[in-house]
Amino acid sequence: MPQIVLTTLNARYAHASFGLRYLMANLGPLAAHATMIEFDIKRPIPTAAQEVLKQEPIIVGIGVYIWNVTQSTELVRELKRLRPNLTIVLGGPEVSYETNQQEIAHLADYVITGEADLAFAALCDKLLTNRRPLTKVIAADLPEFAAKQKALQLAPSSPTVALPYDLYTDVDIAQRVIYVEASRGCPFKCEFCLSSLDVPVRNVPTDAFLAAMQSLLDRGVRRFKFVDRTFNLNLNISRAILRFFLDRLSDDLFLHFEMIPDRLPDPLRELITQFPPGTLQFEVGIQTFNEDVSALISRRQDVAKIQENLTWLREQTGVHVHADLIVGLPGEDIASFARGFDRLVRLRPQEIQVGMLKRLRGTPIVRHDATWEMVYDPAPPYEVRQTKLIDAGAMLGMKRFARFWDLIANSGNFVETTARVLDNGPSPFASFRAMTEWLFARFGRAHGIPLHELAEGVLRFCVDWLSLDERATAESLWRDWQRAGRGDRPVFLRDFVNKDDARAARRRHAGALPSRQARHLPI
Repeated sequence: MPQIVLTTLNARYAHASFGLRYLMANLGPLAAHATMIEFDIKRPIPTAAQEVLKQEPIIVGIGVYIWNVTQSTELVRELKRLRPNLTIVLGGPEVSYETNQQEIAHLADYVITGEADLAFAALCDKLLTNRRPLTKVIAADLPEFAAKQKALQLAPSSPTVALPYDLYTDVDIAQRVIYVEASRGCPFKCEFCLSSLDVPVRNVPTDAFLAAMQSLLDRGVRRFKFVDRTFNLNLNISRAILRFFLDRLSDDLFLHFEMIPDRLPDPLRELITQFPPGTLQFEVGIQTFNEDVSALISRRQDVAKIQENLTWLREQTGVHVHADLIVGLPGEDIASFARGFDRLVRLRPQEIQVGMLKRLRGTPIVRHDATWEMVYDPAPPYEVRQTKLIDAGAMLGMKRFARFWDLIANSGNFVETTARVLDNGPSPFASFRAMTEWLFARFGRAHGIPLHELAEGVLRFCVDWLSLDERATAESLWRDWQRAGRGDRPVFLRDFVNKDDARAARRRHAGALPSRQARHLPI
């Protein structure tokens, strides 16, 4: 039986825990006495606890995040109830800050704050040799990917982080998201983001990283999600990685990167243009176009350059652009958000992620609480409830807006029809906000709406509220319906669609791409 069990509750089964694999990869000799057990947050906690305890471990390490802290607290409570002598070690971003204020930290035996890749192994070694630390909260030293040489010495100053990619199983590769990283850290200081605390930026040695990527490719991985906060910060490294994948291009390759939106120089552009449509997805954080708000939250960005780069990406490349905006930032009202939203819509990214501001533990956004009367939900994910400029009712309306935007615009199920909605009315924001409230009144909810009912609701809004032509709108919805390969005719479209036309549209390359991204490709 293993002495150490590493476990966490993932948001979904498909999300393999990158953190657990790093911990396991860096256990050294202890890895032979350890095992990983992953759950998702829907797993009943008593069942999860029994699966952990049947391993008869001495130590259980649990990764705690904003999306699983509630369930993780229940798990720790259950484990301690059944096995009071079990040593439980917590780690992860959620317990790395404001640690003493959290129930889960009081229930556990030890908490490692910061990046625990190396610190967890060191703690386990002490615990298993009866050298228990006197302090409950252990601050991990910042680990490095490459050894730093001390002056006039040949020995490295500290151990380096081992890469975890061999720990992805064949089942992971077949069924789950494969996370990779070429760097850690972020040079920027945006006050809403935990990455503002994660400095300096550290790069994985390029040769070692690319060798690991080759190994994953050889094992059949074709979809890579890079978790680097600023993939294009170091242009030499980002170009080397893009060139590596370009030289190994296949029809089913898909690469996700989080990019700095105002940094796309010509040498990087030259490589980007060589990838087929849909192969690259860039997540670009805009967050706000209000320059006063950006200054208030310590966010540096060149808005003019962002517009130029997004325009170039849409007009000159096949990159799938996922752009982020945040609702509820201090100093920003709905009118300001609406102007930014309309501005971003005109730049035509395939997806706009409308996110509610969250008060992540440890972030300096709290310094604005008094001045801007910020009120957050005390429970995870700590979303903003109201501000000085947006009252609670309006904030709930914006949360509905974000939800319906994801269901309709981002999903790719209504690409052509969404454009009709945004192009008709006083502004894109005003039109979609009106549709949000119209649909909410119709269904009484923003979750659990069957797709065919949502599609009929969209049709009725376009006809009854926007006064668009019913047949033209129905034909638009039918083309959207076909984008996902659907050939069935919904009942509400049968009067408008000829039966002979009920055949699914086909797009080059689309079948190999993730379905949501594939729907955004031109037919």
